[in-house]
Amino acid sequence: MTRKQRRLTLIGSAGAVLALALGLILYALKGEIVYFQSPTDITRNTIAAGQRIRLGGLVEEGSIVRSDNAQVAFRVTDMENVVSVTYKGILPDLFREGQGVVTEGVVGPDGVFVADSVLAKHDENYMPKEVAEALKDQGHWQGGEEPAD
Repeated sequence: MTRKQRRLTLIGSAGAVLALALGLILYALKGEIVYFQSPTDITRNTIAAGQRIRLGGLVEEGSIVRSDNAQVAFRVTDMENVVSVTYKGILPDLFREGQGVVTEGVVGPDGVFVADSVLAKHDENYMPKEVAEALKDQGHWQGGEEPAD
């Protein structure tokens, strides 16, 4: 085997190993990718039951219902469509009606979003970036400034 053939074999082997490593990394991360959806996206698109997504919008006025076992039901709206959400756990202190929220979880077979985490705004000027962009796209953004990152 000549030097040129050995070099090409080494480069080809290294390329194959890198391609295999990249394939394994992408396969491992496939289950960790979570896409952001607004209530309109969920109603327009068919989201498979059990698919993990992030739902963002505003907590609808008068929609929060608390039960004894830390179970909370509320509705998230983007001023066009509404999605019902259930969450079991302690909500952030700043969670309230009319405020921006991003929840992460799965859509149940009944169409109710079952959240396992809820994120709320942290001061009077902040709205989650994804929520602000979705509201801007629909012409409902009321803020005078760009949303904070």
